Amino acid sequence: MAGELLSVRGLRVSFASDAGSAQVLDGVAFSMKAGEIKGLVGESGCGKTTLARAILGILPRNSARIESGEIRFDGRDLLGLPEETLAREVRGREIAYIPQDPSTAFNPVFTIGTQIDDLMRFKSPLLRGGTDDRQGFFNRYPRERRAADRARVLELLRLVQLPNPEAVLRKYPHEVSGGQRQRLMIAMALLPEPKLVIADEPTTALDVTVQAQILKLLKQLARERGAAVLFTTHDLGAAYEICDRITVMYAGQEVEEAPVDGFFGRPSHPYTRKLLDSLPTSEAGIRGIPGEIPRLIDPPPGCRFHPRCDRASALCRAERPAPERIGPAHSVRCHHRIGAAEPAG
Repeated sequence: MAGELLSVRGLRVSFASDAGSAQVLDGVAFSMKAGEIKGLVGESGCGKTTLARAILGILPRNSARIESGEIRFDGRDLLGLPEETLAREVRGREIAYIPQDPSTAFNPVFTIGTQIDDLMRFKSPLLRGGTDDRQGFFNRYPRERRAADRARVLELLRLVQLPNPEAVLRKYPHEVSGGQRQRLMIAMALLPEPKLVIADEPTTALDVTVQAQILKLLKQLARERGAAVLFTTHDLGAAYEICDRITVMYAGQEVEEAPVDGFFGRPSHPYTRKLLDSLPTSEAGIRGIPGEIPRLIDPPPGCRFHPRCDRASALCRAERPAPERIGPAHSVRCHHRIGAAEPAG
């Protein structure tokens, strides 16, 4: 856990649209350590997926623009790497991605085994330090390495609890269930032995029973393999089950970061408190957060949550608060945080 594996500082990302430029990420800053499972939570549209895509370098080129900031991974500046280097050495190898919808991640006309073979041909951990993955699609795939890769594939498919993995590899994507496809995506993300796995709401399309199995599996594999996991979700129950630390996003700004116990037990940002209050209970039923998420084409100045915050003051409307450390690994961006003195007006 010593040292930062991933560090994001002052990241600003905008998207062009017919209505104007939308400031989707506004000076986001957070970090992760090796072996850590970090949750990225917030309402839909808060910037979780955009942040994940910015780290991977897969933002849409025709509309997205990184205006400023820094993304450092394992000592390297990802924003300064050439696209060829990022694709060959980092994306899909050092950093792996589990998409939200596994049904769109597979090519429907090829068998699962063919697609995994292609992955291992170019991203196998046996290639680290070698050069035979740099000669294009028609380079040799040595028989010895292919056999070793196939053995590793079968081992990992068994680890993700897929019965009869040899038969699964002969199937087409539509011939396996949604839960099995998601297990396949987890296995494929872990096959190159990445240092960081970005899991973008990987349980959204699954039923409750399969969700619990996937969460347990992700936590187990992260602990056993030593990979860090950035787990983006709007499901606070899932975050509680799997995460070590949680970063709260609102309208493109990070507002609080805390260990999981501090997040649920001692929330300090008013938005975090309202997120937790919106969890349904048998006594209160379903409760929402009053107000609306701001339009990112014309966002409010200062703290973007201030139009919905009952603690807001003129200072909140004028100036975004700096991060304040209030405990071990617990920081908050709020001029009038919960537990501090009440605002003057």
